Amino acid sequence: MQNFENFLLNHLPISKSIHPTYEEALQKMLLAGGKRFRPALLLGVVGAYNPLLIGGAYHAAYAIELLHTYSLIHDDLPAMDNSPLRRGEPTLHVLFDEVTAILVGDALNTYSFEVLSNAPFSDYTKVALIRELSVNGGLNGMVLGQAIDCYFENRPLCLEDVKTLHINKTAKLIAASLKMGAIIIGKEDLGDALYDFGIRLGLLFQIQDDILDVTQSSEEAGKLTNNDEAKNSFVTLLGLDEALNQANALADKLMLELNGFDDNLKSELSTLLTQYINRHK
Repeated sequence: MQNFENFLLNHLPISKSIHPTYEEALQKMLLAGGKRFRPALLLGVVGAYNPLLIGGAYHAAYAIELLHTYSLIHDDLPAMDNSPLRRGEPTLHVLFDEVTAILVGDALNTYSFEVLSNAPFSDYTKVALIRELSVNGGLNGMVLGQAIDCYFENRPLCLEDVKTLHINKTAKLIAASLKMGAIIIGKEDLGDALYDFGIRLGLLFQIQDDILDVTQSSEEAGKLTNNDEAKNSFVTLLGLDEALNQANALADKLMLELNGFDDNLKSELSTLLTQYINRHK
């Protein structure tokens, strides 16, 4: 992923204006790092089938990271989770102010599509990538999940509704990352299968996050933990032991699916996915 990090550093959002902190704020959370999990998924799919397209695929991977970073900035706002820490750094509304955090999130959101529009692909491929990212990151995807999460705070949901919440809020962008890799290499049938796998992977990712929220310190997690008591988390609903049981069962299923991938894809994704599928253990 070092080459992707170099690409990111060379394509940071830049603002030439009289504003004294706007450009720094635009770049702050991107430079703070993070797992880069979603870009790695996309690049893994492309690398498995056509490594010659990796250079172009960096644009799409970066677009996903920009959209994901915007979502974290907004998720941490006082009106939502009111979190002081993200990626081991003070959140933007703490470091600067709330208005700056809102506007930086808006800017990174729209910049993600500007980056995609400049990717070195055919217009057909670019439109398909833009559609996939916007559908899964927008009003019927991640934003819908966030809306449900905020509205039903302190209002317990049933298990199926909690799954619906987190499929939208977390899983769809993970699934889209895999599918966008398949779009780049022209394997749309594979993209549909990877999307379904990604939904299950994203659901596991959220169950794990809920587990880690109550088992890790804020310093270990790089963000505020033990902060989900009022939320519809899997641990709040099921308790820690049953959440662990659900995570273990889903992790086992995903490992079976991973081992059923063709050799190229399994080889490319195994190290990354084995690490994340088992991160709650």
